[in-house]
Amino acid sequence: MQRALRAHAFCIGLATVLSGCTSLLPTAKSEVVSVWTGYDDAVALLASFVPYTTTRADVHASGLDPKSNAAMEILHFADVMQRFSTAAVIEPESLDRGIRDCLQSGGRCSAYEVLVRKVKHDRIGSFWLDSLNFRRETVTAGWSVDALLIFVDDGLVYQLVGGQPTINEHELRRNPLGPLQGWGEHVVGAVNN
Repeated sequence: MQRALRAHAFCIGLATVLSGCTSLLPTAKSEVVSVWTGYDDAVALLASFVPYTTTRADVHASGLDPKSNAAMEILHFADVMQRFSTAAVIEPESLDRGIRDCLQSGGRCSAYEVLVRKVKHDRIGSFWLDSLNFRRETVTAGWSVDALLIFVDDGLVYQLVGGQPTINEHELRRNPLGPLQGWGEHVVGAVNN
């Protein structure tokens, strides 16, 4: 009777330990630090900039100053020209007024590229199947925004906003042989060395 009780207690304890192991799976977070809490927040701020009205100082005052914001890159005229050079050669009249003004102003034209990405990767499923490489399941969620703000001198002449409002991916990898799945590659690598 006591033996049966011990076996039952062992099974309950083992089940408790195994069910709590999901929290032992790795997680990762990739984030470019910004003041924005989400895609809509970022787009709303960027949409408030009006070409031929907004100044570089207005953009800086909104928190988008490349000297203090790691999500921003300063592009010089050659970078901007490279992005629009094909359209400028083929159909210059089809370009937006701001881009035409930039290309015609030469070195007085510059741009800010804003790239913000906030993504979290969570491994889910069984700790033991994951650890022994039989089954790995990862859920990725987040958002990203990218924008191009073009200036002539200190006046904004063009803006382009894009990105991914919702990132939601699910990856499942199954290895029927678990930790032995890649053994052939290791053997071949060892023989070749």
